[in-house]
Amino acid sequence: MAVLGIVVGSIPSPSSGEIDLGPVQIHAYGLMLLLGIVAATWLTGRRWTGRWAFWSDPRGDLVFRVAMWGVLGGIVGARLYHVVTSWSTVDGEWWEPFAVWEGGLGVWGGILGGCLVGAWVVRRAGESIFAFMDAVAPGLLLAQAIGRWGNYFNQELFGKPTDLPWALEISLDNRPADYTLFSTFHPTFLYESLWSLLGVAFLLLVDRRFTIKAPGLFCLYVLWYTVGRFGMELLRIDEAHEFLGLRLNAWVSIGFFVLALIGFVWSQRRKVGAGPRSAAPPPSEGPTMAIPKGRVR
Repeated sequence: MAVLGIVVGSIPSPSSGEIDLGPVQIHAYGLMLLLGIVAATWLTGRRWTGRWAFWSDPRGDLVFRVAMWGVLGGIVGARLYHVVTSWSTVDGEWWEPFAVWEGGLGVWGGILGGCLVGAWVVRRAGESIFAFMDAVAPGLLLAQAIGRWGNYFNQELFGKPTDLPWALEISLDNRPADYTLFSTFHPTFLYESLWSLLGVAFLLLVDRRFTIKAPGLFCLYVLWYTVGRFGMELLRIDEAHEFLGLRLNAWVSIGFFVLALIGFVWSQRRKVGAGPRSAAPPPSEGPTMAIPKGRVR
């Protein structure tokens, strides 16, 4: 154990959040988000169409359209959530609520905004919203697992000080004012990433072994994520509004946990029509479009 402590004394943080490729500089945070979106789209397409190369299936067009419009809705929702819950950090300029390039994105608003817009696209296509929710659930967790590494490159949203072997080194400029004397902190980005990856495996296993009525798997996704997020909120030390001794996002986690639990019980007790239990709808005919379609009547 002594040797392990020497070898894995702490996790160093990158000196910069940008990847230098000569004349081009890539923001690592944005790159992680992009990789998460690509991974989630691929996994959702695989589950929706039943094909690894889902883009070769006519049904894969819906996945691409949901991804495109859902990401846009997620960005807007994430920024609005940050503005509403962290209004003290937003300047008085009229354009500040829309300044996504300045950072400040709330994952809860991103999930809600993306899901609402995605549901609208699915309904416009004449497909089952509940079935698509179950198809996308593991992909959302996968995207969150990858996207959280953006916080690592930005040296942000870490936890309380610790001297554990896997503690995260944070430069002096990125430490909160009350923690300048500490140099290593809990890597909450890593905890949440690993928790999300474990959740992906859990959801896929449950979907494979049990008969879950839609949108039960999506409810399990929310239940899984809220439990982990609540734990992360108990560790994090970044500035946040608090109520009754808990951070705002901890209360949001509790609220969504209760709603998801109610939703899961309801979904498993509701009566559904007879038919095959498959997330993939029957193949569609005709040309595809890159924008939401109207319902075929």
